[in-house]
Amino acid sequence: MTNRPLIGVSTYLETARWGVWELEAALLPAGYPRLVQAAGGSAVMLPPDDPAYAAGVVARLDGLVIAGGPDVDPSRYGAERDPRCGPEARARDSWELALIEAALTSGTPLLGICRGMQLLNVALGGTLVQHIDGHTETVGVFGRHAVKPVPGSLYAGLVDEEVSVPTYHHQAVDRLGAGLVGSAYAADGTVEAIELAGPGWVLGVQWHPEMGADLCVMRGLTTAATRRLGPRPPDRTRA
Repeated sequence: MTNRPLIGVSTYLETARWGVWELEAALLPAGYPRLVQAAGGSAVMLPPDDPAYAAGVVARLDGLVIAGGPDVDPSRYGAERDPRCGPEARARDSWELALIEAALTSGTPLLGICRGMQLLNVALGGTLVQHIDGHTETVGVFGRHAVKPVPGSLYAGLVDEEVSVPTYHHQAVDRLGAGLVGSAYAADGTVEAIELAGPGWVLGVQWHPEMGADLCVMRGLTTAATRRLGPRPPDRTRA
């Protein structure tokens, strides 16, 4: 086997401890790169950066994953902050919104996971519910619940039946952004997957596939990304 599709995955930027060190670190749960690799891709981490560089970064990728993480700043969708909304992550918001815009503009296959799905919705003018009950069973512990695909959707083409998925979130999609449609739902009506109508490959899932063994969603991304394999643009950042 020769080249595998190069999949960028956005990351946290947090203080972390390892060995004798306690320093700011670019963090990504190992489940993300492992899932990318198991689905046939090569993973590269994309820590928060100047949004001006996002289009150039995405141009070097075959696919993009916007990972889970902190709540999206409510000001991004014109809402007042609910007391139950989590701390701000402005650097991630700015960087990941720029990555999403670049992927949508270039047609780069895009998968949003949990926060990533919510940010995709916000990027296209949608809004979020800042707190829901029943989708976080225990603090710091992933739960499970069933999601049901919408027949004929991109997601249903990957998973055509109701399945149990790993979940951990307290916010959800409210009004859908421009061009987005719901493609899977929980039993309580929560939107669990969204996708962009049209020929491109753009999908968001509210659950955490990196915490399970099912490769279907990530394999969908890497399959779409493989179709884009080709010569890389020159690196014009070097002298």
